[in-house]
Amino acid sequence: MNYLDWIVLSGTVIFIVLYGIWKTRGRKSMEGYLKGDSTMKWWMIGVSIMATQASAVTFLSTPGQAIEDGMRFLQFYFGLPLAMVIISVTIVPIYYRLKVFTAYEYLETRFDLKTRSLAAILFLLLRGLSAGITLFAPSLILSTILGWPVPITTMLIGTLVVVYVVTGGSKAVSLTQRQQMTVIMSGMILAGILAYSLLPQNVSFGDSVKIAGEMGKLNLVDLKFNLTDRYNIWSGLIAGTFLFLSYFGTDQSQVARYLGGSSVTESRLGLLFNGLLKIPMQFIILFIGIMVYVFYLFVQPPVFHNQVLKDRALKTEQASSLKALEEEYNTLYAQKRKAVDGLVAAIHAGDNKAIVTSRDEVKTWQQKEVTIRDSVKATIANAIPRAKTQDRDYIFLNFVLSNLPHGIIGLLMAVMFSAAMSSMAGELNALASTTCVDIYKRSVRQDKSPEHYVKASRWFTVGWALSAMVFAMLASFAENLIQFVNIVGSLFYGTILGIFLAAFYVKRVHGHAVFWSAIVAEGIVLYCYAQTDINFLLYNFIGCGVVIGLSLVLQLFMPPKPTAREGQ
Repeated sequence: MNYLDWIVLSGTVIFIVLYGIWKTRGRKSMEGYLKGDSTMKWWMIGVSIMATQASAVTFLSTPGQAIEDGMRFLQFYFGLPLAMVIISVTIVPIYYRLKVFTAYEYLETRFDLKTRSLAAILFLLLRGLSAGITLFAPSLILSTILGWPVPITTMLIGTLVVVYVVTGGSKAVSLTQRQQMTVIMSGMILAGILAYSLLPQNVSFGDSVKIAGEMGKLNLVDLKFNLTDRYNIWSGLIAGTFLFLSYFGTDQSQVARYLGGSSVTESRLGLLFNGLLKIPMQFIILFIGIMVYVFYLFVQPPVFHNQVLKDRALKTEQASSLKALEEEYNTLYAQKRKAVDGLVAAIHAGDNKAIVTSRDEVKTWQQKEVTIRDSVKATIANAIPRAKTQDRDYIFLNFVLSNLPHGIIGLLMAVMFSAAMSSMAGELNALASTTCVDIYKRSVRQDKSPEHYVKASRWFTVGWALSAMVFAMLASFAENLIQFVNIVGSLFYGTILGIFLAAFYVKRVHGHAVFWSAIVAEGIVLYCYAQTDINFLLYNFIGCGVVIGLSLVLQLFMPPKPTAREGQ
């Protein structure tokens, strides 16, 4: 990066922070701080929902997911529109009727305090971990660019977000997300256009799509039913629907976005807007990854995409082994490039037999490349014990830094930072709201002034930001970030969703049965994660099903205890 990139990056980030502070200064009421005065229009709600969900992980890791695994990750979102319809019709009116600050307040009205507190604590656990992952992605970017330690970059980014979230609360989050989404989508689309423009002149857009298809990257739909496969149409439609019902219907980071709507209708339209646009947005991001994949067929990619880690390894006794592997990789790529040119020539000639022959030859060379890359990773792991050698999350970042013009690089870095800030801001606001309303105000300090609770919320925001920074500094992720985020969510969302579905739709069960069913369900989900190979998306279905099914059984042996609040 040069001075122009830094001007674009710092100017964008500073403008967003100052805008959020200026537009939301002086908010002292709980209504204004936690819900944003309930003035949001439907399109603002939709943008805010998308921005909260689309963190830097989305834009850093998803293109790398497409490069290595093709487009099939898109199936993960097939259940989203259905979930949006169910939430809009059934859940949103309940929240508005009860005038709640958080989703978990409803659970005490329907069940009891302990069930409300359990759901709130499960949410705090999952969202607290997710906030750390959200912060880790841009910290990794800045660490790669500057060569600074991840702890320093983590503290820098976390502090920027805390400044405007503490100042303006929920309203600041929603207002700044409009600017952030504008930067995000314009920057990503521009990256895709530039990736295509860098292809050889004899390769048209149609050729690039054909090449990607021949190489198996346009695998949009997989109809096979496989419990261990994370991404097929069945996991998307069934398990994905349960995941999104829980995420958008019970996760305070999302519920807070549409609780700030000016009416039930505005909130419903905002959710439907998100349901309709999210799949096209993910398609665009994945397709950008496909364009980068095609680009790297014609331009030699690095043998290892985490350049900072590779440079560290080159300073160890493993340097000679790494250099030898890199030379072998360079020779191999020259052979693969001949096969790629042959594939292009066959496509232009319309010779299907030659296309198949050239495609198989390219795949053969690619498999040999994978073998060398695996050896490089093993060598780096020997050189630097406990180093994270999975470099999928660095592929798109490395492409941007190495191939795009200055100014555009700064814009793409601003995309990553804007996405991280928007998502982390929503998470911190939700964590602070839930901690203050569901734990502190309800069970620790009741009967205090609104100003006291606003001040407490600000301190809780700072506290959760610090915990996210610590987690980001210490975490070492075995898989790529986009998958890790979804795994963490799936460990808790199914149980939380089961509690809420029982509350909404199973009127015969009461708090005691649901509470103990949720405890058992969470134990089963954690067992599945630790001891089985079950697709993590199915944890949502398992957790939800156990809560509802077991609570119906336990209710036979646990007659309801009348309370002043239960059954209202």
